[in-house]
Amino acid sequence: MASNPTDRITYFPESLINSIDLPERFTFPFYYEPHELTKIAAEELQYYLETQTELDHNFGLDENQDGIVIGKMFGVLVVKDTNGKLGYLSAFSGKLAGSNEHPKFVPPVFDMLMENSFFLKEQYILNSINDRVKEIEADSHYISLKQKLQKYNLASDKEINDFKQILKANKQDRKKQRQEQKNILSGEDYAEFEAFMIKHSLHDKHQLNVLINKWQESIDEVKQQLAEYENTIESLKKERKEKSSALQQQLFEQYVFLNKDRENKSLHAIFKDTVFGKPPAAAGECATPKLLQYAFKHGFQPIAMAEFWWGTPPKSEIRQHKQYYPACTGKCKPILEHMLKGTPVDDNPLLINQGEDKKLEIIFEDDYLIVVNKPAELLSVPGIVIQDSVYTRLQAMWGNIEPLIIHRLDMATSGLLVVAKTKETHKDIQKQFLRRTVNKRYTALLAGTFAENEGEISLPLRGDLDNRPRQLVCFEHGKKAVTKWKTVAKNETTTKVHFWPLTGRTHQLRMHSAHEQGLNAPIVGDDLYGTSAERLHLHAAYLEFIHPATQEKMSFEAPEEF
Repeated sequence: MASNPTDRITYFPESLINSIDLPERFTFPFYYEPHELTKIAAEELQYYLETQTELDHNFGLDENQDGIVIGKMFGVLVVKDTNGKLGYLSAFSGKLAGSNEHPKFVPPVFDMLMENSFFLKEQYILNSINDRVKEIEADSHYISLKQKLQKYNLASDKEINDFKQILKANKQDRKKQRQEQKNILSGEDYAEFEAFMIKHSLHDKHQLNVLINKWQESIDEVKQQLAEYENTIESLKKERKEKSSALQQQLFEQYVFLNKDRENKSLHAIFKDTVFGKPPAAAGECATPKLLQYAFKHGFQPIAMAEFWWGTPPKSEIRQHKQYYPACTGKCKPILEHMLKGTPVDDNPLLINQGEDKKLEIIFEDDYLIVVNKPAELLSVPGIVIQDSVYTRLQAMWGNIEPLIIHRLDMATSGLLVVAKTKETHKDIQKQFLRRTVNKRYTALLAGTFAENEGEISLPLRGDLDNRPRQLVCFEHGKKAVTKWKTVAKNETTTKVHFWPLTGRTHQLRMHSAHEQGLNAPIVGDDLYGTSAERLHLHAAYLEFIHPATQEKMSFEAPEEF
C-alpha cells in the first residue's frame, strides 16, 4: 500500500506540458474528445501495459500466454495535487490479475478482497452452504430415490394407461351386448341383464382405483423419503438467498462516494431513486469513479479524464484495443452525477442541436405523402430536449396536417424518409414495411478493408442495459438481425459499401459493420462503435415502395455526399 497519496500520481515533465492549455471545465464523461493531457497520460499508461512483466493477466494480446482472456477498460485522470503540480492517476475497471490492489493504480472504493473483510467471511459461509447443497445433491441414496421416483412415475403411467385401454374395450363390448340383448330379452330379463352389465362396469372402475391407489402409495413413499432431502436443500437455499441479500445490502452501504465538497453518498442511496431501484452488478467498480474517489479523498483537483480499452474485444460488445470510450451510463451515470456535483463540467454535446442550420430537402410530395432527404444530425422525431426534427419542420410547413411518421433514421444518419399525410396512407405503407416489401438501400464508408466483395451478415442484437443506447450481439436473447452488403469502392484504408437491411434493429448497420463477426470495420464517424469524425458516413440512398393511392411503384434515390 502506498503510504503517501501522491505515490499514485504520475507527474508530467514540465517540458512536455508547458505549452498545453488546461481545459476550462472537467470532461463530460459520457461523450468527449480526449484532452491532449489525457492522451499523453493514456499513451504512457499503454506503454506501461505493453512493457510490464509483473501482471499475471491475459489480455489476449499474446498468443502464448495461458489463462482466460479478459480485456479491460483502463482510465486516466489528470489532476493537480495539493501543491498545484500536474500529474495523472490510473485505474482499471473491476479486478486485474485477480486482485484489486496494484501499486501503479488507485485502490478500489471498497476492497472486498481485503484480508479478514466481512465480505470474505460471509463469502466463506455462502460457499459452505453451496458445498452442503452440492453434497446432498450428490448423495447416492438421494440420487437413487430420484431415479426410483422417475421409474415409478413412468411405470405407473404405462400400467394405468394400458389398463384404461382394457376398460375402454370392456365398455365397448358392454355397449355391443346391450344393443344385441335389447332385441332378444323381455323387459324383466333385460333389467336383470342391465344390472349384470352395471356390476361389471363398477368392478372395472374399482379395479382401476385399486391400481391407481397401489401406485400412489408406492410413489408417496418414495416422495416422503425424498422430501427429507429436498426440504433440507430448500432450507439451505433460502438461507443462502437471505444471507446473499444481506451481504449485498451491506456491500452497497460500504461503497461510499465523495464529491468535491466531500459529501458522502452510498451506492444504495445513489441508486435508490433510479429506474433500477438498486445498484446493478459491479456498480462502483469502473475506472472513473475509482479515480475521482481517490482524487477527492486526498484533495486533488480533477482536470480531465479518459478511458480506453486494452486487449481483445469481448464477444458481445464492440471494443477496440487502445480506443477511447465514454463512461458507461447504466452503472456510472448515477454515481458520477453525485461525484461531479459542484464541479464545472463540459456541456453534453448530445443536448446541442447539431442539425439546426441544416436544410431538409423535399424529394417528392403529393396529397398523400412526402419523401424527404434528411440531413445528418437532424432528428426524425422530437427528442426529450431537442424538439427540432423532420416531424416538427413538416408540421410547421403543413399547418393543419399532422405528419404521420412511418419509419425513422438515427439522428446521425442522413437520407430518404417517407412521411404520410393521411391515416390510410400511413397504415398502407407501414404494412409494406412490416411485410418487408419496401426496398431500402444504404451507402456507408467503412474504416477498414476486407477480402470479400459481398455477403450477408446475421448477428442477433439486443440493447446493452448497462450502457444505452449501445447494442450487444447476443445469440441467447438477441433479436434476429440480417444485412446484405456489397462493396462498391475501396482504397488502402476505407471501403464504400451498399447495405440492404432485411430487418430493422436499432444500430443494425453500425453493429454489423463494426463487430468482429460482421465486417470488423466500423462506419467512419461512428462515435459509438468506432471513432468520431465530422459526421457518421451512413446514408439512406434508395427507397422503393408502392403508392397507396395509385398502386404505382415509387422509387427515389438521393446520392450520398461522402
